[in-house]
Amino acid sequence: MSQAFAVLRLLAEHAPLTLSDIGRALGLGASSCFNLLGTLVAEGAVVREAPGKRYRLADGWARSGLLRDGHARRMIDRLRPLMTRFAQEHGVTVGLWQIASRDRLQLVAHAESNAVLRIHLARGQRQPLGGGAVGRAIAAAQAPGEEEIARRFAAVRWEKPMSFADYAGQVRRAERMGYALDEGHTHIGIWTLAAVLPGSGGDHGLSTSFFAGSRSGAEVAALGRALVELASGAVPT
Repeated sequence: MSQAFAVLRLLAEHAPLTLSDIGRALGLGASSCFNLLGTLVAEGAVVREAPGKRYRLADGWARSGLLRDGHARRMIDRLRPLMTRFAQEHGVTVGLWQIASRDRLQLVAHAESNAVLRIHLARGQRQPLGGGAVGRAIAAAQAPGEEEIARRFAAVRWEKPMSFADYAGQVRRAERMGYALDEGHTHIGIWTLAAVLPGSGGDHGLSTSFFAGSRSGAEVAALGRALVELASGAVPT
C-alpha cells in the first residue's frame, strides 16, 4: 500500500513518466514496478498512455489534487479531530471517502465512538462507487445522468435488495436534502448517512453509520443535517 501511494504521489508531481523513470525515482526493480503499475491501472487510479508508454494519474485522482504538496495529509489532519468529536458526540462511526477509480470508492480516514458496541471500518477498504449512502450522495452531487447512475447501481451487490427506481428516488431526495441515507441495503442492520464535501466536485464524501432501530426518524434527520454541517465546516473558507 505504501509503495502504491508513493507511485501516486510521484505521478501527481511529475507525470507523465515511464516505467524506468518511476522505478529509478522510487528505487523499485523493473518487475516490481511493472506489477505495481499494472495493479494501479487495473484499479483505474493510473492511466498508461500508448505514445512513449508513459503513465499518469487518472483524471479523477488528478482533479482532486489530494496527492499534491501534502494536501491529502493536511485535509485529513484537519478533518480527523472534527470527525472524532462528531463520532463521540453522536455515538456513531464516521468515514471519509474518495473516488479511487471509475468504479470504486476508498476509505481514507475514519473515526469511531468509545461505545462498547460500535461499527468498525477497515482502513483503506473499498466499495463500489454506487454503493452505500456515499454512492447516492456522490451521484446527487455529480448529477451524471440516469444511464450512469444505473450503471453504478447495477455494480453493487445489495445485502437487502432494492429496485433501481427506489435507488434513483433516493438520489433525487439526496439532492433536495443535502444528504443521503442507506437503510441497511448495503449492510443489513446498519444504517448510513452521507454528505459530500463542498467544492470537491462530488469526489469526496463523509459517512456516518449507526445500528438500525437505534434512532427515531426525527433523530436520523437531525443527524443528517449535522453531517452536512460537518462536511461544510471541513472546507477552509
